[in-house]
Amino acid sequence: MNISSQFKTLPLVPTRSDVKGGTYIVTGSNTGLGFQAAKHFVKLGADRVILAVRSLEKGNAAVTAIRNETGRDNVAEVWELDLASLGSVEAFAKKLDTLDRIDALIENASVAMLDFTLAEGFETTLTVNVLGTMLLAIRAMPKLQQSAKKFGIKVHLTVIGSEVAFIPKGILESTKSNIFDTLSESDTVMGPRYPLSKQLQLYAVRELAARFPVSQTNVVVNFVNPGFCRTELSRQATGLFKVRFAVMKTLVGRTAEMGSRTLMHGAVAGVQSHGKFLSDCEIMDSKVPDWVYNASGSQVQERVWADLVKILDIKGHPIDVPKL
Repeated sequence: MNISSQFKTLPLVPTRSDVKGGTYIVTGSNTGLGFQAAKHFVKLGADRVILAVRSLEKGNAAVTAIRNETGRDNVAEVWELDLASLGSVEAFAKKLDTLDRIDALIENASVAMLDFTLAEGFETTLTVNVLGTMLLAIRAMPKLQQSAKKFGIKVHLTVIGSEVAFIPKGILESTKSNIFDTLSESDTVMGPRYPLSKQLQLYAVRELAARFPVSQTNVVVNFVNPGFCRTELSRQATGLFKVRFAVMKTLVGRTAEMGSRTLMHGAVAGVQSHGKFLSDCEIMDSKVPDWVYNASGSQVQERVWADLVKILDIKGHPIDVPKL
């Protein structure tokens, strides 16, 4: 983490003319970065802002708060989405077809689990942050392309990752069988799990962007690092971990509103951001370590994608995407 960048005042990149009249979807938006981003979209004149959340009760409370703070009624609404359930992801994706347009889908929802649990037969962090997130991205792609063509716009698919994706090294390379199966064994080490899930996200997003070139789809796919923020992501922490996170948040944490500006940037970053790593409201692909890009990294990326596709197929969610 670049400590000095944590204290930057980030720009709010989208203008009212960028957002006005559009439809925006933000997952994990009843609190934290997602909530602040949804509120920004409403303030900037979006016609429709969908808060995709697991708890309808919390989502409705968030909508009420946004309405009270912005003075705009009938803009923000709640749709149920539980990324720990692939069936819920499929139902949500089908509902997207009822929308006239989508200008940006911001996949912000993530979990950071300390204890080993399973969801859909896989370790929960992997299911939510990777399997569910990428299934939604893939399923949403036809609707995003349709919106881009119908309205002559560049639609954005933004996945909220983290620079902690660069911390684990060599773990994925050392797995001999399916990566998701191996990391879902009961004796797996949970310490590096959240960073590892973000690394898997990064590889998957890069592969998705390669398979859906913006020149053919007019859908911009990017990966955003929001920095270290004062959010509820670390709510699972206990003991010394909880104390450590609390101290770090106090000393160097960005506010959720400041962090949310990176999400807003991702949603309008343009074709030059396709397949790229974004941070501090800038394209910062130069910050990605060489081992992600080199021959070994390319092999890992191919494995991550192949294992992801295989798992979704086995779980009854086959996907059909362009071959490279």
